[in-house]
Amino acid sequence: MIKFMKKFVNRIFKNFFKKRKQLKIGLYGPPNGGKTTLANKICQDWLGEDMGLVSNVAHETREIQIKEQINIKSGNKELSFSLVDTPGIATKIDYEDFLKKGIKEKDAKKRAKEATRGVIDSIKWLDKMDIVVVVLDSTKDPYSQVNITIIGNLAARDIPVLIIGNKVDLKKSNLKKIKNAFPQYEVVGISAKKGNNIDKMYEAMFALAE
Repeated sequence: MIKFMKKFVNRIFKNFFKKRKQLKIGLYGPPNGGKTTLANKICQDWLGEDMGLVSNVAHETREIQIKEQINIKSGNKELSFSLVDTPGIATKIDYEDFLKKGIKEKDAKKRAKEATRGVIDSIKWLDKMDIVVVVLDSTKDPYSQVNITIIGNLAARDIPVLIIGNKVDLKKSNLKKIKNAFPQYEVVGISAKKGNNIDKMYEAMFALAE
């Protein structure tokens, strides 16, 4: 009986602390979708600082980046979380693609190796996420192998998902395509660079966290 009570009390305490833990919200998506630009926008809004470097060359972010204790507010609501910016997911990373961008061969090979390791780390970190924000470039076709792989992994883990259609400020943006591709999830169109519709994104994040 004492042993049973001990287990019961331990379970209660474990659940109590689990509920009080800080949420981890991960930014996922293919390279150059705007994850780090969005991470910088969120961090600037609530911390007054950037998360990481942004580049036109794919795989600028090759390591997991974390900002702790971000508190966002909307009316009487407040959401506290750690923001995790992940390297872009890709099915193939070829150092020759970096050569075409003017990067020297030695650096290109190093970048490809780091980017590959970053993809593996991103997928491993999925198991630590409470919410995932998938950031897609709304000017590109959403029906890609990478996007389907990301969404499939999230569905298998039953992780709450918000899909962001980024770059809605560009003429080629087509948010409807993203909504048609992934109708099971809410899709919010934003411009992380210009700040368009960011408030709507925050509201959607609040809804997922409830």
